[in-house]
Amino acid sequence: MGSADRTCACASLSHVTLRYDNGTQALEDLSLEVRQGEHLCVLGANGSGKSTLASVLCGLLAPDEGTVTLLGEEVFDSSRVNPIDFAAYRRARRRLGLVFQNPDDQIVTTVVEEDVAFGPENLGVTSHEIGVRVERELRRVAMQEYAKANPTRLSGGQKQRVAIAGALAMEPEVLVLDEPGSLLDVRGRNAIMRVMGRLRNAGTTIVHITHFMEEALAADRVVVLSHGCVMLEGTPQEVFSHASHIARLGLEEPFVARLSQRLNLPWTCDREELVACLVDAGLRPGQKDPAQPDQDDTHDRAADEKNGTRQAREVVVADRVSFAYQRERKALDGVSVRVYDGESVAIVGQTGSGKSTLLRLICALEVPDEGSVVVGGIGTAKRRDRRRLHGTIGYVMQHPERQLFAETVLEDVAFGPTNLGLSTQEISRRCLHALDLVGLKGLNHLSPFELSGGQQRLCAIAGVLAMEPKLLVLDEPTAGLDPRGRRELRALLDDLHEHGITTVQVTHAMEDAVCCDRVVVLDQARVMLEGTPREVFCTNNATALEQAGLGLPAALSFALELQTAGMRGLGDPLTLDALADTLEEVVTHHGA
Repeated sequence: MGSADRTCACASLSHVTLRYDNGTQALEDLSLEVRQGEHLCVLGANGSGKSTLASVLCGLLAPDEGTVTLLGEEVFDSSRVNPIDFAAYRRARRRLGLVFQNPDDQIVTTVVEEDVAFGPENLGVTSHEIGVRVERELRRVAMQEYAKANPTRLSGGQKQRVAIAGALAMEPEVLVLDEPGSLLDVRGRNAIMRVMGRLRNAGTTIVHITHFMEEALAADRVVVLSHGCVMLEGTPQEVFSHASHIARLGLEEPFVARLSQRLNLPWTCDREELVACLVDAGLRPGQKDPAQPDQDDTHDRAADEKNGTRQAREVVVADRVSFAYQRERKALDGVSVRVYDGESVAIVGQTGSGKSTLLRLICALEVPDEGSVVVGGIGTAKRRDRRRLHGTIGYVMQHPERQLFAETVLEDVAFGPTNLGLSTQEISRRCLHALDLVGLKGLNHLSPFELSGGQQRLCAIAGVLAMEPKLLVLDEPTAGLDPRGRRELRALLDDLHEHGITTVQVTHAMEDAVCCDRVVVLDQARVMLEGTPREVFCTNNATALEQAGLGLPAALSFALELQTAGMRGLGDPLTLDALADTLEEVVTHHGA
């Protein structure tokens, strides 16, 4: 615990324990103070208690034991005969704001501007002032053009922006954001970080829960949870300096820290510091460039892989597809995409660019207004053909773990194959094989709700794989997962690729996209770029990708920063290891 004066704390939790009705202990003897006006970042693996802590800080959950004080109101004290002070909770909640991890849990109306107005209305704000706040906050999250839209028809990232606008419109003294960027593109996440910075400068207390380690660097203080307890606390630099402890907790250091360690340089989380160190040790403008990597082999290999793939059978053919939800603007406009047998394809694009809509068309859940979609040689125009396809396409939606329902892992995975009318023996074979593929072998008889967050997602994916689809389609499969969970899921997708399964995934994570054979970039409902990861993520496309609301793979972004500072010979590295290998050559050559 920090040594902050309790009078400066706007929220104080002392020896708090909280258990859910199913017996899960989400918080255990946790003590924490949130200081007035600070930006506190909360990290932790899936299932560590972060979302529960958020709900306690916002007065939505009362613990079983301990004391809770929110904005000067002692709302809970387990030593009292009546531990919950409902009146104090009501008073405190008027000055507290929460952005839920899942925006569907927060959106309550069918018109965007009405949803943003909902909170201020309940606070008794005047109509004129509500109008001012709604317009201001929709503009702040770049959703003013959707003021009259139905939020249920928006993409996941757009819904998240609406939810954030609704929380901001209440002008809370304390704003708690639970994974606000998990469904947003890079531009959206950066915008939210800027908003948080401005709010903190204006005196708003910010509690930010995230799985993006880089975002934690902007905080005044970082708290790391594990099994409902505070395991680490301090400034970002202090917390991330415990590299081995961070790894044991299922997290990872920010990119800069990992790169500095990989290069055996002095450890740092400071990007400018590492750039300066490397430029000082490496090449300077005008110097001969002996370390220029030979990219011909890489280019030729990428081209050979691409040509070999294109000779394979077409699994998906989307030809000049256009689609719009009711009378709203087009979600897709003349999009043509092909996916080949055994190929892994990533679809990337800013929030609202049409990615999830394209997946729904491929899965025959929607029919294009114009153009055609053919999957496995079967068109999607006719209803009977769409029904045929539903048994051959595996569709993993965003947050599939929320669909888990059975008493055991095995029963949950068996649900799909059972509905196919297969024999008991075949169902068992498929389920055991699927669980083995996702790394859950031996956990058959556990409740799916006893699994970690990452394991739950793998369990849900196993249920899809047990149906042995010819095509696996995934919508943001790594969103909301902790670093360990993301690594496990990427390893699974790599393994499925090795087994010849064709995969198509939508992702906002460029590190996921670079692992695929091919990348399709959507921008404003159209295909902007297409090619191998090396062809798409390169220096020549950097500006266009950033203008489209996308980021670059972290390694390439850092390499470009080094090049701007004067280093040469770095090429277009797409992974930390590739960048580090090149930098080691440069630094070694200059005797660093």
